Amino acid sequence: MTGAASHTLPDIVVRPAEDADAERIADVFGGYVLASIATFVEDPPSAATWRERIAAAREQKLPFVVADLPAGRPGAPAAGLPVAGFAACAQFRPHAAYRYTVEDSVYIAPEATGQGLGGRLLTTLVDGLAHTDVRQVVAVIATLPDARHDTASIVLHRRLGFEVVGRMPAVGYKQGQWVDTLIMQKDLRPGR
Repeated sequence: MTGAASHTLPDIVVRPAEDADAERIADVFGGYVLASIATFVEDPPSAATWRERIAAAREQKLPFVVADLPAGRPGAPAAGLPVAGFAACAQFRPHAAYRYTVEDSVYIAPEATGQGLGGRLLTTLVDGLAHTDVRQVVAVIATLPDARHDTASIVLHRRLGFEVVGRMPAVGYKQGQWVDTLIMQKDLRPGR
């Protein structure tokens, strides 16, 4: 997101990702890969892979943002928490006809959850897409088949205007269980 202004809430800074953030992004995402069903990725991508993704987003003029928690913020370590979470997007599918549709990803470090980072990151991501040719944002959210409550990701996306457009039952198998995906979508240019 070249030339994008940083967004700030009290003591939370959301800014474009930089190459130097790749190591921490790899750590945050790696935790989800190894300990949750939130992603179907089974081998944590390296920091080098994340540097490539940051560069690709910059080249494609797509937002890739991180949130920092400065020192002194309640819940942040004494030294602060750079890259407490990140949000990015990529083309939804590789076929040319999907060129106006992206899939978003939002991940928050476990020690930084519950502080409003997800909403701030996803809002900044969607706002950044308004300055591109992208028309549709899709979220593919893992959920257990018999879940009685929405996941934090479903709640977050719904709060920001995403609508449920489908469910794919038992399409993933991770951590010894079958996992569904819920498909949510936001039209960035309704009526146009």
